[in-house]
Amino acid sequence: MTVQTVIVLAAGEGTRMKSATPKVLHSVAGRSLLGHVLHAVNHLSPKELRIVVGSGREAVEAHIADIAPKATTVFQEHRGGTGHATQLALAGTTPQGTVLILAGDTPLLSGDSLAQFVAAHSSGKFAASVLTAEHPDPTGYGRIIRDDSDELLRIVEEKDATDDEKFVFEINSGVYAFDGEKLAASIGKLTTANAQGELYLTDVIGILKSAGESIAAIMIDDFTETLGVNDRVQLAESAAMLRDRINDQWMRAGVTIIDPTTTWIDATVEISNDVTLHPGTALLGSTKVATGAVIGPRTTLTDCIVKASASVLESIALQTVIGEGATVGPFTYLRAGTQLGDAAKAGAFVEMKNATVGTGSKVPHLSYVGDATIGEGSNIGAATIFVNYDGVEKHHTTIGDHVRIGSDTMLVAPVTIGDGAYTAAGSVISEDVPAGALGIGRALQKNVIGWVLRKRPGSKSAQAAEKKKG
Repeated sequence: MTVQTVIVLAAGEGTRMKSATPKVLHSVAGRSLLGHVLHAVNHLSPKELRIVVGSGREAVEAHIADIAPKATTVFQEHRGGTGHATQLALAGTTPQGTVLILAGDTPLLSGDSLAQFVAAHSSGKFAASVLTAEHPDPTGYGRIIRDDSDELLRIVEEKDATDDEKFVFEINSGVYAFDGEKLAASIGKLTTANAQGELYLTDVIGILKSAGESIAAIMIDDFTETLGVNDRVQLAESAAMLRDRINDQWMRAGVTIIDPTTTWIDATVEISNDVTLHPGTALLGSTKVATGAVIGPRTTLTDCIVKASASVLESIALQTVIGEGATVGPFTYLRAGTQLGDAAKAGAFVEMKNATVGTGSKVPHLSYVGDATIGEGSNIGAATIFVNYDGVEKHHTTIGDHVRIGSDTMLVAPVTIGDGAYTAAGSVISEDVPAGALGIGRALQKNVIGWVLRKRPGSKSAQAAEKKKG
C-alpha cells in the first residue's frame, strides 16, 4: 500500500468557534486539531504532504513548520469550496498513485482506520473511494446516496438534499482516496451550480461515475472517528472522547486509573505499567511517568519526568524532573527547571523554581526555593525563603551536603552554605557560611519590662499582665 500524496484541507474560517485562534489550531489531548490529523496521516508515510491553509495563515503555517516541517502549504485566499482547495493543491503537479484528501478538523480519526481505508481502495483498484459512516444524527453532513445495487450513486450536500435524502443516515466523512491521474483529469470540470455557489470535491465522484469509472463507498465501523469540530461544544465532546480512548489504552497497558472520568492524559504522554493515577489527575505535554509512581489526586504535571516509585500529591509541576522515590506535596508548586533527586522531598506549600535538590534532601513545608542548588542529605527548615531577586537581577544560592537550615531563615543570594553547616532559626543569612559552621544572622533579643502596663493601660493584655503580676 502506497500513498503518493496527502492533501489536508485546513483553510476554513471556523466562525462558529468565535475565536481569534484559527479553528485547526485549537487543542485537544495535547495536540492541535490539525496535529491529530497529521499524526494519523503519518501512519501512511506519504511521499508528499500538501496542506491548504487560509484563515489565520501565518499562525497555521508557523504551526505546520513546527510539527510537519516537510509539508508544503498552499494558500487559499478566497474560499471557493473543497473542490477549489483541491485544485489549488494540485496546481502544477501531475499526481501519481493514490491521492488521499481529508479535512484538518477531525481529531478522532486514527491512523489504523486510514490505512484500512486506503488498503481497501487500492485492492479494489477504484478510481475514487469515499469513507462513510452511519451517523445517528446526520444533520449538517453530506449524504451517501446508493442505488438499488447498494453501490454509490452520488453524494449530496445537506443544502442540496431533498427531504427524503435528509433522512439518509450514511454520511460523507470528508475523507477521499483517488487515483491521482483520474482526479487530475476530473477536478477541472467542477462547476458552481449548487446551493452554496462553490466547487464541491464531492462532484468529482459524480464526474468519474458518469465516465464509467468504479467508485467505492467504504464504511468505517466507528462513526465517532469521522466527527469534525466546528464549535466549542464539539471541541469539548471530542476532548471527552479522546480522553476515554486514551485512558482505556493505558488501563489495558497496566496503568491503574481510579476515576477515568476525571483523569486527563494527553496523547503525547508516556506511562509505564503499575503507575497509579488518582482522581483529578492531568498529565500533559511530554510528561513521562515511570513504573510504580503514584500521581494525584488533584495533580497537574506538564512536560515533567517522574521516575520510578515517586509520589506526587495535590500539586502542580511544570518542566520538572522528579527523582526515583521522591515525594511531592500536598499543595506544592514546582516551576520550570526544578530537579528533585532520588528520595528527595518537596513538601506541603513549597514552591520551587530553577532549583536542583540532591539525593535525600528535604524541603518539607512552607518554603520558597528559587535559583538554587541543594546538595545531598540536607534539610531546609519550615518557612525558609531563598531570596533570589534583588529587584534587578536573579542570583543563585548554593547549599552543600548534609546542611541544616533553621526554620524561618532567609538566604539572601548570592550566598553559599558549606557542607555540614547549620543556620540558626530566624536568621537572615547574607554572607557565606563555611563548612561545619553555624550561621547566625539575627539581632540580640531585648525585653522591655512593663511596656504593656505603661503603653496599653486598661487593655485586656494589661489586665492579664497585672493579674499575673499580682
